[in-house]
Formats: sequence, structure tokens, C-alpha cells
Amino acid sequence: MPLRKLGFLTIGLFDEADPRPGHESTLEIIQLGERLGFSSAWVRHRHLQFGISSPVALLAAATQRTSRIQLGTAVIPLGWENPLRLAEDLATVDVLSGGRLNPGVSVGPPMHYDDVKDALYPDTQDVEDFSYGRVQRLLDAVRGEKVSTFSGAEGIEEFSARVQPHSPDLINRMWYGGGSARSARWAGENGMNFLTSNVVAATETSTDFDEIQLGLIRTYREHRPQGRVSHGFVVIPTDSATADQRARYEEYAARRATRFGKPFGPRGLLFARDIVGTSAQIAEQLHANPAFREVEEVAFALPFTFRHEDYVQILTDMATALGPALGWQPS
Repeated sequence: MPLRKLGFLTIGLFDEADPRPGHESTLEIIQLGERLGFSSAWVRHRHLQFGISSPVALLAAATQRTSRIQLGTAVIPLGWENPLRLAEDLATVDVLSGGRLNPGVSVGPPMHYDDVKDALYPDTQDVEDFSYGRVQRLLDAVRGEKVSTFSGAEGIEEFSARVQPHSPDLINRMWYGGGSARSARWAGENGMNFLTSNVVAATETSTDFDEIQLGLIRTYREHRPQGRVSHGFVVIPTDSATADQRARYEEYAARRATRFGKPFGPRGLLFARDIVGTSAQIAEQLHANPAFREVEEVAFALPFTFRHEDYVQILTDMATALGPALGWQPS
């Protein structure tokens, strides 16, 4: 099927000693994406690293520099969040954006939990719920269900029993990022959209990345046929790249290729191979991918460690050559 929505995902790296230029670069890349006609821009979440730690705050700034492009998080790990407070932040940014926010979330204990639990949850670290129930709490709050037993006037102040501001359509733009059949099924059963990326979990019977990813998409659609599915790979078009850029891109992909095809870590994670080449070459590989053929939306991930000018070249090639080769037209 032709591609209807073309998006990109960035991690937003910055220098610890001077973090503002990296954040500004991310905002400029989002602005460039809008000028190029991209359907969406997504920000990846990085806690205690040198990438965007607060994508919702960054996207609040992006709402004031853009007017059309959809803005997403891929993904917010809810183990670090209070669902009620996050619902307030999401609704606020959605209102500021004019209804363009697409929050993507996931669950599970925070990464390196034993190292951060004393600072993160000093009194409740052993009883925190990191299950899908945490997502349900967020969805309930976003939907506008009561979070307080009190509402009404108290003196000159007025109180609400539900999260304010309330953005009614935001609930329809909530996404779950998952790499297992269980997550795909849960997202579908609970009315969320589904983000699948370049990481999936191996199964008892397969380590074939494409086969597993196709299964995730079909599992999700069995439970929510009308739901949206977005696909994400690292693809690096080289149509307008310099010789130096092409050499660095190929070296980057070669280093990461060593992890391809082998389950990694206790969860048996599998990584997709990065695709470097001309837009025609990339499109040919994507058209041959059965999981890619199942979706109408993508959020191609920008490599983590490249330069600002590299991202400009990659996004420009995506919008002017790769997207059209996949059937997409700029907004």
C-alpha cells in the first residue's frame, strides 16, 4: 500500500557542558521537517543521558515554532512518570499545539532501576506498579475520568475532579510502543495506536526479525482493525550526500550490523539492520519487507551521533526522494 504519513524520530543529542545548542538543533530539525512537508516529528526519551530527557517540554517549545506537523514521543517510559501529572503535561502541550500531539508510551521498570530507585521512589520503590496498569491510569486521566473526589468552589478558587486542561481528542492519539505480541495485543484491546520499531523480542520459535514484526502488526490489527500502526527503521538516504558523509554513514551502519540476527540481553531483543543507500535502493528493500507493506505510516529514526548538517541532508532526501518513491506526497 502507498505510504500516507512520513515521519522522523530524533534523540536530540547535546553537549553536557553546553546543552542549549543541542536542544536548539533538535527544534530546528523539527522546523525543517515541517518546511519539507513531513507528516510528523517524534522525539525519543533519554533519562540520565545526553539526549532529550523531557520530550514533552521540548515539544511544548516546538508547538510555538510550527503550525502543522504532528509532534510525538517515541516513547515515554512510564516507569519514570506519575500518570496523573503526565496527563496534565500532555493535555497542556496538546492545547498549545492545536491538537497535534501524539504521545507514545511504554511500561516496565526504569532502566538501571537498582541504581536510581532511591532517588526516584525513595519510599515506594518496592510497591510501584510498572505493569500495563500504569498506562491505564494515564489513559483514564487523559480521557477525562475523575482523579479527585472533590470539585467545585472553595472560597474564590474553582476545582475540577478531572485533569485540566482537558483535550477531548487526545485520547485518540495515544500510542503504545511495543516489541512483543503481548504488547501488540494489549494496545489493540485498550484502544491505543501501535508503534513498532527497529527492536522486537525474539519468540520461542523465531529469531527472524521481519517475521516477528509482521506478526506483531497482525496481532494488533486482530484486536483493533481501525487502529493506526506506525513502523520505524533507521534508513539513511545518500542521494545528495557528500563522499565524506556516505563513508561515515556506511561505517556507522557496519558497526551496528554486528548485533543483527542475534537475540540480545535477558529479553532476547532483536535489532533490524540499518539501511544505507540511495532512495531508490532503500525503497526497493522496504517494498520487499512484508511488515513494511502492512503499514501506511512510518517514523524513520535518525542515527544518534550524526552532525546537524547530516540530519539536514538526510531529511531533505527523505522528503524529496525516498518518500515519493514509497508513494508519499508532502503535506
